[in-house]
Amino acid sequence: MVMDKIALALLIVGGLNWGCIGLFQFDLVAFACGGSASLISRIIYTVVGLSAVWCISLLFRDTTDRRT
Repeated sequence: MVMDKIALALLIVGGLNWGCIGLFQFDLVAFACGGSASLISRIIYTVVGLSAVWCISLLFRDTTDRRT
């Protein structure tokens, strides 16, 4: 469950960054990390992409309570 929340938080960050790019042509990650080609930016983009792949599994999980 903790991994799900971390992945979801990263996905929200990525979504907000894409919203900034779409609305204002401003890449917040690139601005904060020294350009889109910098190593730190590339790591952040990769981690956000991996979190999106992780969140795909949330669509197919059974979320019913089995404690009954």
